[in-house]
Amino acid sequence: MKPKRILIVEDEAMTVAALKREVASFGYEIAGTASTTFEALHEVEALQPDLILMDITIAGAIDGVTAAVAIRGNFHAPVVFLTAHADKKTMERAAGAGAFGYVLKPYTGAELKAAIETALHKYEAEVTSRS
Repeated sequence: MKPKRILIVEDEAMTVAALKREVASFGYEIAGTASTTFEALHEVEALQPDLILMDITIAGAIDGVTAAVAIRGNFHAPVVFLTAHADKKTMERAAGAGAFGYVLKPYTGAELKAAIETALHKYEAEVTSRS
């Protein structure tokens, strides 16, 4: 079975490097990276990843939550948010965007792995129920 492919959407280079190492160590393939919401939308269409790790406060004309809504609406791919923001408004927006997970920075490897695996499982169940 092919490993699941994950797109990392993050604008801090050090965080991208850490995420790439961690995600690969979990056995997933890095589909690509994006540092703006515009790049993220383009990469989702071009690469068709199995899951997107999305920073909420990302560079671009729209934030990560708005980009996630577009991704879910157009490509139906699951999005797990990565953010340092745990305020009620941000969390409500993320939930309203159909988030498959929400990981607070700084995170542990175990938290990240659990969020990814839970999101992939939830997405597979969603796809199966539509069939």
